[in-house]
Amino acid sequence: MSATLTAIVVLGAPNDERGTLSSIAKERCDQALKEYRKHPGCRILPTGGWGAHFNTTTKPHGHYVREYLTTQGISAEAFVECAESSNTIEDARLCRPIVARHGFTKLIVVTSDFHMARARFLFEREFPQVSMEFLPSHTHLPEDDLRKRILHEQSALAKLKQG
Repeated sequence: MSATLTAIVVLGAPNDERGTLSSIAKERCDQALKEYRKHPGCRILPTGGWGAHFNTTTKPHGHYVREYLTTQGISAEAFVECAESSNTIEDARLCRPIVARHGFTKLIVVTSDFHMARARFLFEREFPQVSMEFLPSHTHLPEDDLRKRILHEQSALAKLKQG
């Protein structure tokens, strides 16, 4: 029986023009950190490149995730390359060659609670043969902001299921 090779996939979220992670991005990172501490032999696969809605710096968003997590005690060797995506569909699609290259047999996908249903749909569609676990981070936003995000996610997931 072969060993399980696990990657924690940390889905991207906004950072500012200086690369400072948003509260949503930090919540996702903190959830990934908790999981990493339970499974210190696993690897970290950050996602996030560039996009007007989340990162306009010269470095990919995944760089700032890696930077934040290393300041929290995760060694640089725990990271694999970043999937330089610009949206959730690309998160799943661009993780595929990285997962194959490293031979991961299990993925632990970390994203926000409001984003989990769509992320699950996309990753299960992209990785039907890979064992997966989905861990939501709790989002701390004002109620109106959170409600808008939830409605956006419901609409985006409905469109994906139709198409």
